[in-house]
Amino acid sequence: MTATAERTYRSGLNPLHALLLGGTFSLFLGAALSDYAYSTTYFIQWSAFASWLIAGGLVFNGLALLCSLIGLFKASGHRGLAFTYFGLLLVTWILGFFNALVHARDAWGMMPTGFVLSIIVAVLALAAALLGFSRFGAGGHS
Repeated sequence: MTATAERTYRSGLNPLHALLLGGTFSLFLGAALSDYAYSTTYFIQWSAFASWLIAGGLVFNGLALLCSLIGLFKASGHRGLAFTYFGLLLVTWILGFFNALVHARDAWGMMPTGFVLSIIVAVLALAAALLGFSRFGAGGHS
């Protein structure tokens, strides 16, 4: 008598995709907080920090967007959620790019538009992260 064991594999979020998704939100949130610090202290270093954090957020968001695009082709059951997730990441990247252009102005010239855009982009990145992690959560299928 031989016993065989079947392995069950969970289809979860790829670890690289999870890292990129979490990094996107963290960097955009850091940019919003840096903009807040600049608006209250007027130290130019905070606007420079925000610009660099936005650039990093765009890189992470772009790579997460690429992972999401690959996931679109793999999605079998929840195609609507996959498109929503991809669209949310795409809108986040586009608004983040415009935010980077606004932050390219001189220090006070970016206010208050840059601060408002940073908040909107951070909220969109949070929504994308929540959707991405809940969609591929424990026992979820892609």
